[in-house]
Amino acid sequence: SSIGFAFPPMINPAMPDNGGSVLGGGTASQNNSRTGYPKLDVVARMNNLGVACLESSEHAEAEQCFHRALNKAKSLTFFDDDSLLPKSSCDEVSKTHYIYQQGEYDEGMHTFSTPLNIDTRTTSGNLDYYTVAATVLYNLGQLHIRIDQDTKASDFFTKALAVFQWNVNKKSCSVSDIAILHNLGHIRYRSSRYQEAIESYSDALDQCRIQDRGIDIASTLNCLGVLQFHMPNGETNKAMTYYLESLKIRKSLLGNDHCDVATTLNNIGRIHYMKGKYDEALSLYREALRIRRHALGDDHLDVAATIYNAGQTYHQLGSLEKAMTLYEEFLEITKAKLGVKHRDVAIMLKCMAQVHHERKEYSDAIRLYEEALSVGRAALGELHPEVACTLNKMGNLYYEKGDYDAAIRVYQEGLEVERAVLDSCHPNITVTLTNIGQIYKLRGQYHDALVLYKEAVKVQKRYLSDSHPKIAVTLTSIALIHYQNRNYKKALKVYQDVLRIRRDAYGDVHVDVASTLNSIGLVLFKMELHSLAMQSFMEGLRIRKHLLGDCHRDVAIILYNIATIHLETGAEDEAMSFYHQTLKVERAALGLDHSDVVLTLQHIAQVYQQRGELTEALMYFYEALDIQRRTLSSTHIAVAETLNNIGNVHMQSGDAQEVMKAFTESLRIFRLHQKPDDELHVSGFNFYSLAKLHPECAAVA
Repeated sequence: SSIGFAFPPMINPAMPDNGGSVLGGGTASQNNSRTGYPKLDVVARMNNLGVACLESSEHAEAEQCFHRALNKAKSLTFFDDDSLLPKSSCDEVSKTHYIYQQGEYDEGMHTFSTPLNIDTRTTSGNLDYYTVAATVLYNLGQLHIRIDQDTKASDFFTKALAVFQWNVNKKSCSVSDIAILHNLGHIRYRSSRYQEAIESYSDALDQCRIQDRGIDIASTLNCLGVLQFHMPNGETNKAMTYYLESLKIRKSLLGNDHCDVATTLNNIGRIHYMKGKYDEALSLYREALRIRRHALGDDHLDVAATIYNAGQTYHQLGSLEKAMTLYEEFLEITKAKLGVKHRDVAIMLKCMAQVHHERKEYSDAIRLYEEALSVGRAALGELHPEVACTLNKMGNLYYEKGDYDAAIRVYQEGLEVERAVLDSCHPNITVTLTNIGQIYKLRGQYHDALVLYKEAVKVQKRYLSDSHPKIAVTLTSIALIHYQNRNYKKALKVYQDVLRIRRDAYGDVHVDVASTLNSIGLVLFKMELHSLAMQSFMEGLRIRKHLLGDCHRDVAIILYNIATIHLETGAEDEAMSFYHQTLKVERAALGLDHSDVVLTLQHIAQVYQQRGELTEALMYFYEALDIQRRTLSSTHIAVAETLNNIGNVHMQSGDAQEVMKAFTESLRIFRLHQKPDDELHVSGFNFYSLAKLHPECAAVA
């Protein structure tokens, strides 16, 4: 694929160089033809000295040598290499993106990473400008990649490609267009410009196939697979196609136990991991790990990379002990190879903290999170996405512990970092805003919560369409706050927006549509618009039964709500019918001793009590009491409340002995919990609200 740059003409053979003499002396036909510059030997030797310096990590000296070689070549030809750059060249990278793995681990992306010597022994007197200039420019690109100056590296590789394409004798050139295209693709990959990288590697693949370079075909296919894997939407099927063709070629040419085979196996494992096929991923990781351990030794960084991947897979499978064993091995290798203050040490400490977090071993989890935060800040600075991620994990832990002050503190620290290092519309900012908003909501600080949720919606609308389902999730939290504030008109308006978004996104028959209809029904119930509320509940019930079946907890919830509307409107028989349906579904879906079963039993008992059917009321209250004593304890405060209700039923029936027995035991338990004596309510009815139908949301992970 030719780049359309104008290549400057060669000088007139009789034209003197900067020193005023004819190039190399002699006749034009002897010394000044396009394939015979004796002084290019000097350029070649200077290039080779630069290669030696570069391989010894003497970067400044290497740069001097390469530039002296390039300047000498320019002086021989009056050639201006800057003319080879496109005028619109720009390598600005969004601050959202990470540079993946920084080259420490092998994905098979940097295949052509060795600087090139020019063989002056076999080509002396036959060197041409194109070969020399393309090679020096290529080596300057290699130098700048090694010192993380990707923009400069890209410029040099682009120039090298232009010079190479003007060479009529490409087969004799030290560098190949395939190598240059690979490096250009790799630079674009490192800066997350995936589509541009795909174009470079696709051009390289075309050249590989034309030149029938089998092993380079396999390498390029692997690179294209990695790029498809990292595309924003994860083009895993395309990636798998590339990987499998690469693997077939590599096994055929290199054998089953070659490191390049292990690299592709590792990459395929990541595809299975992304798709949630953890057993398949583990099988591939084990094979890749076997090959890498045998070929590279137990302490190699590529071995560590596969150990990490396998550990993550065990973690997802819930095999926390196996995951922790692999995490510890990874940590040992990376500390030895990369130092104790490295990014990947911080990442692994965070992973290990998560294992303790999931085990509810909060002290160990906090210790490791704090260590991860310290290492991350030392390695990456105060303002880095990895630092923000660790702060978010710590916030989640404090939230789970109920330490809301600490949770808000670290969430806010993380939010400051995210705003500094991420694009203003990045999804992580939305997550942190809603996490803090959730805590404010739990504390009853509804105004503060609303401010954060509304800000989250604004952020979401900058990177999503106005009708994206994720916006509906945040709007639901806003609507719920209005509901809890008894601002039912506002709640209804927001829920209707949510319903519109979800119907547009999913159609009329979807679980999220049914959930929104249930919420709208609750709001309408509170507004005493019972007929409309019933319509909303019945539509939600129809959808849930269709999608979830008759015996599902979510079906029971709507049955419960329908029963409550019938009770409120005086249709007691219909209410009891729906309460009994609720109880039947709950027992089938949740088990006989579930807390929802207890709640429904108590509600049925209170309806019977209200109707004066006291024997039936006592039967349901005592059944609820038996479950509570089995599942909680005989002195749990909920037991005291149920005994209080039983005492009131006995009072209503005139059974003084049973009244005293129930009240005495209830009062004893209240006092154990240091409740005042007036906690015991004598007579009256205390019907349960519908609050259980709005369960509190967990912090967003």
